[in-house]
Amino acid sequence: MAVREIFAGMPWWVKWIAVPVIALVVFGGLITSIVAFVVGLLFKVLLFVALVGVLVFVVRKFTASSGSSRSDW
Repeated sequence: MAVREIFAGMPWWVKWIAVPVIALVVFGGLITSIVAFVVGLLFKVLLFVALVGVLVFVVRKFTASSGSSRSDW
């Protein structure tokens, strides 16, 4: 018996409300941990990009203000 045949005789609310709610209850922790991992990874990537951008900005500002004399380092 296929899943489609099982759901064929069910009311619409079983297919569209009850089954997704049961799936969220069963897999809710897994879904939450995956979403938290992805959001944390994106935050770390954005933080890395921002810090590298600030570093490049500071180095360019420092080297531009010192001119051609790099003996200050």
